[in-house]
Amino acid sequence: MDKGKSAELKATLNLPHTSFPMKANLPQREPQLLEKWESTKLYEQIREARKSAPAYTLHDGPPYANGKIHLGTALNKILKDMVAKSKTLAGFNVPYRPGWDCHGLPIEIKVDQELGKKKAEMSEAEFRLRCRKYAEKFVEIQRQGFRRLGVLGEWEKPYLTMDTEYQATIAQAFVEFLEKGYVYRGLKPVHYCISCRTALAEAEVEYKERQSPSIYVKYRLRSDPAKLDPALAGRNVDVIIWTTTPWTLPGGMAVAFHPDFEYVALSKNGEDVMILESRRSKPVLQEMGLDLPNVLARIPGKKFDRIEIQHPFLERKVPGVLADYVTATDGTGAVHTAPGHGREDFETGNRYGIETYCPVGKSGEFVEGLPEYKGKNVFQANEPIIKLLESRGALLGSDQLTHSYPHCWRCHKPVIFRASRQWFIAVDHNELRKRSLDEIRKVRWLPKWGKDRISNMIAVRPDWCISRQRLWGVPITVVYCEKCDEPLLDPKIGRHVVEIFRREGADAWYTRPASELVPTGTKCPQCGGSQLGKEKDILDVWFDSGSSHLAVLGERTDLPWPSDMYLEAGDQHRGWFHSSLLVGVGLRDRSPYRTVLTHGWVIDAKSGTAMSKSAGNVIDPDDVVKKYGAEILRLWVASVVVGEDVVVSQDILGHLAEAYRKFRNTFRYCLANLYDFDPEKDLVDKKDWEEIDVWVLVCAAEVLGRVYAAYDEFAFHKVYRNLYDFATVDLSAFYFDIIKDRLYTYPAGSQKRRAAQSVLYWLGEALVRALSPVLCFTTDEVWQVMPKMLPRKDRSSDKNPGSVHMAEFVPTTELVAGLSKEQRAKLENWPRLIELRDGVLKVLESARKKKVIGNPLEACVRIRANPNWVPLLETYKDFLPTLMIVSQVEFSSDTLPSDLETVVGGLDIRVERARGEKCNRCWTYSSQVGEEEQYPGVCLRCAAVLRGIEASVS
Repeated sequence: MDKGKSAELKATLNLPHTSFPMKANLPQREPQLLEKWESTKLYEQIREARKSAPAYTLHDGPPYANGKIHLGTALNKILKDMVAKSKTLAGFNVPYRPGWDCHGLPIEIKVDQELGKKKAEMSEAEFRLRCRKYAEKFVEIQRQGFRRLGVLGEWEKPYLTMDTEYQATIAQAFVEFLEKGYVYRGLKPVHYCISCRTALAEAEVEYKERQSPSIYVKYRLRSDPAKLDPALAGRNVDVIIWTTTPWTLPGGMAVAFHPDFEYVALSKNGEDVMILESRRSKPVLQEMGLDLPNVLARIPGKKFDRIEIQHPFLERKVPGVLADYVTATDGTGAVHTAPGHGREDFETGNRYGIETYCPVGKSGEFVEGLPEYKGKNVFQANEPIIKLLESRGALLGSDQLTHSYPHCWRCHKPVIFRASRQWFIAVDHNELRKRSLDEIRKVRWLPKWGKDRISNMIAVRPDWCISRQRLWGVPITVVYCEKCDEPLLDPKIGRHVVEIFRREGADAWYTRPASELVPTGTKCPQCGGSQLGKEKDILDVWFDSGSSHLAVLGERTDLPWPSDMYLEAGDQHRGWFHSSLLVGVGLRDRSPYRTVLTHGWVIDAKSGTAMSKSAGNVIDPDDVVKKYGAEILRLWVASVVVGEDVVVSQDILGHLAEAYRKFRNTFRYCLANLYDFDPEKDLVDKKDWEEIDVWVLVCAAEVLGRVYAAYDEFAFHKVYRNLYDFATVDLSAFYFDIIKDRLYTYPAGSQKRRAAQSVLYWLGEALVRALSPVLCFTTDEVWQVMPKMLPRKDRSSDKNPGSVHMAEFVPTTELVAGLSKEQRAKLENWPRLIELRDGVLKVLESARKKKVIGNPLEACVRIRANPNWVPLLETYKDFLPTLMIVSQVEFSSDTLPSDLETVVGGLDIRVERARGEKCNRCWTYSSQVGEEEQYPGVCLRCAAVLRGIEASVS
């Protein structure tokens, strides 16, 4: 056939074309869409369209305004955006007001480093201004980073913990806790970072491996040993303790024993006796290299109560005390007790009336003690203290131990327990702990293990230390009498300060004298003094962020309190989830959230460890966006299980880029075959559809049902998997392949072709919406070129909202509405038809490899079938070539040999060359090609089409 004739025939085909490009060019296209969304105020349009819909409140946990965004924060923000967009499509009004945590130590440390010696020349207010500028800089950097990911929200009016109104809210929350009796000041040991020189909350402590000295120490008994057992009368008796913190020995004020343990008095020569817990005696003696074969006595632990023991190197006699936290899993069963350096030690000291002694200063140095260690940093003091013990004959053994040790999660240096005067919220006052645990049980935790994690933390947590010895934050609004040093804990003073903060911000605490911060005439209720001083500590930043629901929710009808959802990483069970819960229950008597969705950490695929800058294994989201586009990051987020740690690598991103291409091609196929389709007039009633059309739409409804359910449970990986499998398997590899002939070769306006286009229209309408929370850029791009009709409630007056993000999900009932019972009943045949097609495709592939055929249309498929297959084959005999995309299918009934190897049970499938000649228009083989002289080289079906085209032209 000459080229001219070929070109003429090609012009008669309905070949696909669309303005929707195959090549995405996401790094270039996405910023253009962002500009359009911004110029058209898309977010505001969505809010207007949903203003009468029920509200769904996703309260943003504030990221810290320090540094660029990373994959962890990108994961978090994309997840929140997918929640907001999917809930919007489900018919809710979902405003998203992002926020930032702007106070705190990391910013203060960075500004310290930038200022250097200049800080000494600055006032407190000037220093705070520099901290504010630093935070503002990174708020803007992160804002642009999050917007680039396609996250829609109130970016021009976020909430910032350093805003004047927010600072007033924080101060107000403190006053309310004070008024309700939760707040007290006390001398207690708390986690203390000697590098950052401040107390830390539980949420600010991380545990990692550290090597510490491990020593056994003798404490000489000063009480009459006969009080423990008559067999010990007149002997030198030593109690043996074990510790990995020798530096705490100067603060040792007691030795603790378990009242229910049995202790043994061991000796070799009968004079020098050592006391150990009975189960620990053998391993301890082995470790110390001692042989003490004689058991002189067995002593109940309760007998050690209040016995007198000599400190190993200080002129201090300490009592024996009883404590049930003493264990027999390690150590000696006797624990040296320093109330100024341990929580349990402090509680025991309180019980026994023992002084909370702490000889360690703010920088972690010994401010008093013996010359051997005075003035030294606590960790530097370990070695001289060990040598001191050795010189006094009190050291029995020394080694090094690698163990889990608390570190500051800001500077990552080891922390200590140090007693100092701090401000606390009493978590058992007014049953705050119990009520919080009750509220936890009412919350929907996703994954479910979140409930147990936070419950266990709340159940055992100490009182909340809310004071920090820093500058950049909201001050604790307490004034002191300078005459008697008593704090004035009058809520009226606090409320007065709150109003000043509301007008001027928290900097007023540092720019105004105390006399201008309190009501006129304020005097000390204890001594009547009028000279007042200000508290220098600031509030814990977790108190700041934990108050966010008070500052953000409840003031607008579309942002009611409490929140429907909190969504953060798993570490927030001890952080934001935790502090928000205590603030909510303490001040509002209930949880500030109904659902908590927890995501995991981003893990490096090679090392299997969390990504971090220090480890050098990070993938910068900005690099991914520049290379692939934000859609690939969004697809990665949708592909992983939310509650688990998630792996990422360049290979994974490459695979997802390929998955994206398949989604894009699915949309492009639909659009390219709808170029001449007007749904207002061309939509074919479903009763006139082909059976395969009905099958694919029912499949789509089933898939979308699973997708909508997955969105409802925030299982985005199920959304991704269901839509990907449907697009690649059911559509691209099956339905799209089969209907090409109908779309390309049938008369353009024929009912059969219009029916296929109607299906593509319905599929496009449903899929573009279903995928839009994930691929927010691409689906909006698709939306712009899709033919529009369907006058649903999500359509504006012109039936065409400007963005897919203003639309709603297509209900599954709407997809299958209008199908008859007969149409649905026939679908029962389709599992067997698909099984048959899969078997034929395998044989066709084998025939192609053997060069029996090239293109499948060169094939004639011959089937010998057992009788149970014959009715199905007879019913669909005219459709089978279309189903298998071959030129001819012939079958005969036969009882197949039992030993015959078949690809489908009960069928013998063979492939031969098709009979006849190739039609130059549709490429099928037929013995009728050229029968009509007017149309040589084409089959009778194509000849009829050509006649129709000529008739329409004439």
